[in-house]
Amino acid sequence: MQIKIKRGDEFKAYKIEKAKLLLEALLEIKHNIDYTLAFDYGCKSKVCGTCAVRVNGKETLACAHRIKDGDEVEPLRYEKHLKDLKVEQASIQKIAQTQGYLHEFCEYTMDAQDEAKNDIQSDCILCSSCFSACPVLEVNQNFAGPYALTRAYRYAVDKREANAKSIIEAVQKDGVWDCTLCGECTLVCPKGIDPKSDIMQLRNISAQHGYFDPNFSNNFGGFDPNFTF
Repeated sequence: MQIKIKRGDEFKAYKIEKAKLLLEALLEIKHNIDYTLAFDYGCKSKVCGTCAVRVNGKETLACAHRIKDGDEVEPLRYEKHLKDLKVEQASIQKIAQTQGYLHEFCEYTMDAQDEAKNDIQSDCILCSSCFSACPVLEVNQNFAGPYALTRAYRYAVDKREANAKSIIEAVQKDGVWDCTLCGECTLVCPKGIDPKSDIMQLRNISAQHGYFDPNFSNNFGGFDPNFTF
């Protein structure tokens, strides 16, 4: 079996003898063929997200992908490229942009329904797969990105957050309205999180706080507050 790994500007082919999973193949190459190959990994069990890469143009975890003959492996997009498959996952800083964290704690007894609202969002392993898959970042590097917005939603609906309005305000610029709702982020999430749905929910909450899509007003020449039907 042969796989191709992007090294620099070109793909280099490697013959794999025993490995079934991509991470096993990468380790086989490093130990037996080319010790200079650079890549990241951690838990080996789909928990840490460190080994995220792109295979045949789609984001995946190297420890979860079963290799096929001819697979093309390359690093995640939109991150600072270090070497081979290694990137600096600086996009985690986008969480600060969306203020996806607890601002003001208020005492509240959560029931099962409350916990279900943000339970799956808490499973995010910050692998940056959804960030790499997002087409918006190709044209707008300031866009917060899917997982930062999912993180914002997780805290915006948490009943223990006393200042959800600050979170909603933070996701208005380069945030919820810039998403195209293409769903690519949802397709590549290894934990089954649906950032597209979370962003749609954030839009609904934004409307409840008096915010609206600025592109709508721009397309129609602005809204006239004196207009009557």
